[in-house]
Amino acid sequence: MYLVAIAWAYVALMMAAAEALSPQGTLFGAFVTLMLYGVLPLGLLLYILGTPGRRRRRRAADASAQADAGGHAATGPAEGLAPEREEA
Repeated sequence: MYLVAIAWAYVALMMAAAEALSPQGTLFGAFVTLMLYGVLPLGLLLYILGTPGRRRRRRAADASAQADAGGHAATGPAEGLAPEREEA
């Protein structure tokens, strides 16, 4: 996955360099080329392709949090019930 992203970034960078060094090209055009052909598509692609990994890490974190809790219910006063009175 990363090899394709690196290759795409290289091609987009070369396109931007060609735009900047062309006699009719401008630095603004090179910047727009780099953003629209490089940064935005790569960001979207890496975000979408990284979704399964993020989901897997979130499930693993939830599972370890439940294992650390010992599987017992939370303790403390139940909601809506009055606390017990101590008798003297």
